[in-house]
Amino acid sequence: MSASNSKVPQKLLISLALIAAIVIVAWQFVPDHDRLPEHIASGNGRIEATQVDIATRIPGRLQRFFVAEGDLIDPGSPVAEMDIDELQATLAAAEANLNQAKEALNLAQAMVAQRESERRLARAELGRMESLVDKGHVSQEQLDRARTTAETAEAALQASRVQVASARAGIEAAKANIRKIQTTIDDSHLNSPVGGRVLYRLAEPGEVLAAGGKVATVIDVTDVYLTIFLPTAQAGKVRVGSEARIILDALPDYVVPAEVSFVAAEAQFTPKAVETRSEREKLMFRVRIRINPELLNAYRDRVKTGVPGEAYVRLDESQPWPEHLQVNLPNGG
Repeated sequence: MSASNSKVPQKLLISLALIAAIVIVAWQFVPDHDRLPEHIASGNGRIEATQVDIATRIPGRLQRFFVAEGDLIDPGSPVAEMDIDELQATLAAAEANLNQAKEALNLAQAMVAQRESERRLARAELGRMESLVDKGHVSQEQLDRARTTAETAEAALQASRVQVASARAGIEAAKANIRKIQTTIDDSHLNSPVGGRVLYRLAEPGEVLAAGGKVATVIDVTDVYLTIFLPTAQAGKVRVGSEARIILDALPDYVVPAEVSFVAAEAQFTPKAVETRSEREKLMFRVRIRINPELLNAYRDRVKTGVPGEAYVRLDESQPWPEHLQVNLPNGG
């Protein structure tokens, strides 16, 4: 009875030892991506991109849209256009004012030529009178009259020159007004300052918008990033420009290269009075991981925001990336 009972524990021990050996072998030879080297920090987040609101600078009626939600557009692409009929009429009036100012300049210049001729004649007459008065051929009264005529001609010439300057100033003012109106017309053509995807159309043709009224939101597909939070011990080793990797939940087989573009100067989740070591370990710093814009240009039609993923940062640049974090892009990119 005792011999039979002693064999049972022996068999059980052998089975447990065999299972333990299998577990150890499996643990050693099966790669565990959840285990990271000490020089790699990680955090999860969602893909984000810079959003740009396209808005009107002046109030007016929205005339037409050139894009639809979801469209992929280039920088400078037209998005919408405001009604410019009134502005076109104002521009025509300003151009007419410019023509009028040019005609006023021509008239003023002609008056200057006339006044210069009158001044020359008056000066010549005054010279003759001055030579004759000494000889007694003309009276002092005639000489005074000639001198007054010469002075009057000089004053008239100066007045004409002032009119020329005023006419030229009028031309410059008219041109400035035309440039102002043309700038307003140009601003009525709402173009996208960035290349990206149209996320929302916020107005429809026919709506009257106030100055600053938003008509569309575009996401910049060349400024894509993922925000993570790292504890103090790891954040202190991260610098702007450090290499990083991103693996998206939707594409777990691909590893996207990135870099650290921002490290917060202030900690998040910070107690008001940090005194104990355990409290200091709770400090978390916001870190932004940005994907290279040139790389994004090659995949701009695939960029989507809100996709969850994991970001990895190399804390020690002298250490290599683990095998499972080597860059691996779709279609051999």
